[in-house]
Amino acid sequence: MEKYYISTAIAYTSGKPHIGNTYEIVLADALARFKRAKGYDVYFQTGTDEHGEKIQLKAEAAGVKPQEFVDQVASQIQTIWDTMNTSYDRFVRTTNEQHKQIVQKIFQKMYDKGDIYLGKYEGLYCTPCESFFTESQLVDGKCPDCGREVQAKCEEAYFFRLSKYQDRIIQYLEEHPDFIQPTARKNEMLNNFLKPGLQDLCVSRTSFEWGIPVPFDSKHVIYVWLDALTNYITNIGYDPDGSSEEFQKYWPADLHLVGKDIVRFHTIYWPAFLMSLDLPLPKKVFGHPWLLMNNDKMSKSKGNVIYADDLVSFFGVDAVRYYVLHEIPFQNDGNLTYELLIERINSDLANVLGNLVNRTISMVQKYFDGVLKDTAVIEEMDEELLSMVSSLDGNVTKKMDDLQVGEAIDAIFDVLRRSNKYIDETMPWSLAKEEDKKDRLATVLYHLLESIRVCGTLLSPFMPDTSVQILKQLNQEDLTPTFVRGKTYHVSSPSPLFARIDKEKKLAEIEDHFKNSL
Repeated sequence: MEKYYISTAIAYTSGKPHIGNTYEIVLADALARFKRAKGYDVYFQTGTDEHGEKIQLKAEAAGVKPQEFVDQVASQIQTIWDTMNTSYDRFVRTTNEQHKQIVQKIFQKMYDKGDIYLGKYEGLYCTPCESFFTESQLVDGKCPDCGREVQAKCEEAYFFRLSKYQDRIIQYLEEHPDFIQPTARKNEMLNNFLKPGLQDLCVSRTSFEWGIPVPFDSKHVIYVWLDALTNYITNIGYDPDGSSEEFQKYWPADLHLVGKDIVRFHTIYWPAFLMSLDLPLPKKVFGHPWLLMNNDKMSKSKGNVIYADDLVSFFGVDAVRYYVLHEIPFQNDGNLTYELLIERINSDLANVLGNLVNRTISMVQKYFDGVLKDTAVIEEMDEELLSMVSSLDGNVTKKMDDLQVGEAIDAIFDVLRRSNKYIDETMPWSLAKEEDKKDRLATVLYHLLESIRVCGTLLSPFMPDTSVQILKQLNQEDLTPTFVRGKTYHVSSPSPLFARIDKEKKLAEIEDHFKNSL
């Protein structure tokens, strides 16, 4: 069985993740579920990044110890990942003892190799981003990543010889054009960071204590990126003294799924660390776009943050999963508003999907008492629908392999829309009035049931609960994602998948909810 290792970036434990942060885990989950359905041995890893100055400051402000602070936030993050029905295999934490021990061994190995040396850091530091910048990298004198103020800092630090690996990384990117997706992100890494020249990387700090101690110099803690990025190998059994069978099986990762704002760390720092350890690089890094709120980046300071658990309580898990997976394109940022979400639920989920399933099963119950055989009275008008259903699995697989998840969903909904149109074209209610058209009516309804079954099966990675409900109503355990002739259906009673939402009423309900929670 072919393996497939997919990871998200580990979530920073500075606070509760909003729906923009949550999008990544849902996207990874859809890809992992799809690969499992295709017979891959999938390993899907996510988790939390728990060290650093920012965490120490937040814990102090909350009047608790850092470990207590991160325990609480990590639990909150895992609860949201579970609320979104994500099927991760391992939830990792960087405060885990095994991770800490292996990170120390990694640091020691790099130091012994001459890739880490002691120096002094003078630079402009952004605490929220945990990053140093040069004067020329600032934007209007502020952090280029988050726009906040930076502070001048000078301290003794250990450095990783990032510059040593510059040419190797450039060569690797040129020889592996698909390593960074989308291509625009690769060009950005090459032109903005690699070709102008890499500076050595600060990998330890002395100005705070909340981190993994440097094994041979306890006044230093190992700096965030060496600690955080190595989670992809420490948790599957990498050890410089001898790695586990699990590591041999799953590494290199097939896909690191990360936000576009941290592509640099995953495609420059991480490859350099792996080269230093003489390990193969991951096969692909996908820097996904952001989910914006009213076309603006979500932030607590702007007061435009939406949380996944709130959305789920208003609309249900699968409706939220559908929206975020469908509405965020491969390369461009997506947009979320309550109004757009309600419109999408009403148009796609209630009208197209729910209506098709309900109408079809109701007709099978009405005209055939719920038992339907394939009579194969095929006419020319059936050809387009049958062709679309037959090619759907291939189309969806191609889109998913290219990480075009929204387009994969579109392909399924194109078939659902075509199925609704097929009902209007064949007019089963008219066929039912003529006794000699009974076999033709059976064929029409069989085509619709098979279309729904195939679409319901292929929807499973995106809307797992809805997929189960569809197949339950069809009374089908056949998960073949292609059209099958000659079966007999025994359908159950229809029950609505998605109710239409009264937009004004729902918006008022949401407004009341937030007023009452203040």
